[in-house]
Amino acid sequence: MKKSKARLLVAAGLALIALLASTAMNGRAPKRNNPTFAINQTADAATFNMIVSAGAAASKALAESDTFTPIDFPGASSTDADAINPRGEIVGNYFIAGVGHGFLLSGGEFTSIDFPGASTTRAFGINPRGDIVGGYRSAGVNHAYLLSGGEFTSIDFPGASFTSAFGITPRGDIVGSYISAGVRHGYLLSGGEFTSIDFPGASRTDAFGINPSGDIVGAYRIAGVAHGYLLSGGSFTTIDPPGASFTEANGINARGNIVGDYTLAGVSHGFLLSGGELTSIDFPGGSNTLAVGNNPRGDIVGQYDDSAGVTHGFLLSGREEDAR
Repeated sequence: MKKSKARLLVAAGLALIALLASTAMNGRAPKRNNPTFAINQTADAATFNMIVSAGAAASKALAESDTFTPIDFPGASSTDADAINPRGEIVGNYFIAGVGHGFLLSGGEFTSIDFPGASTTRAFGINPRGDIVGGYRSAGVNHAYLLSGGEFTSIDFPGASFTSAFGITPRGDIVGSYISAGVRHGYLLSGGEFTSIDFPGASRTDAFGINPSGDIVGAYRIAGVAHGYLLSGGSFTTIDPPGASFTEANGINARGNIVGDYTLAGVSHGFLLSGGELTSIDFPGGSNTLAVGNNPRGDIVGQYDDSAGVTHGFLLSGREEDAR
């Protein structure tokens, strides 16, 4: 891995964030051999609870003490931040000359992440130990990976034409997505065994985040419309801000607080769902804000577009500490 030092750019100012009124799917040393995985069938029984009514959740604005910091990999044409662990280490992605690379930002220093021989690499998740998961493309095929202790391990769902990994817990459970026979499914990889995750009746399901309790968040599509979900204790709960035409639940921390994004009137906004309250997140002066990852102390990372349409990562510090 290559290292380059850079400082985070400091946000020029703060702004009051618009809140909800009554109210990014994707496709990461020597390579170790893949372990042999067994496939568990998804349980048929599932219960769903819908978060759709105007009175289902109170809304609030971000406090003036909330601090946004842009994140830009030096020389990159675009940058996004996807996950943050309890130590404040951030993983994400950047593009230079049209080629995608993952990165780790730790102690103010960027480290590029490139799977050996891959044409592109993405970094999506990081746990407290610093283990990183993501995806890479090689010879036209997309694979997932785990980067632990300086070693890459490829991860491929058996029989899949595409696999990616998005989240990882402290004990090493991994969630992600795979494509088989043209259909996209979520998965959980735990103890060397894969379990498919499919929202009942959905044409597509993705699993984006998992917390230490095993609660999983993601998105599913029915009739072409994307909805967020929480999978906890074997039960699915749909997450839809009222009026939204598109919703994703991207991350969940140890407290069960969820971050994601939704589209309203053609504009994307981030959100935090905590204690039944839904808070919109919009980078000051930016557009199309996505909240993608959060840690136990309430730091949130994500991405936004500037007025020129350039994508930048961001860190929003101390959301939950402020609320205490």
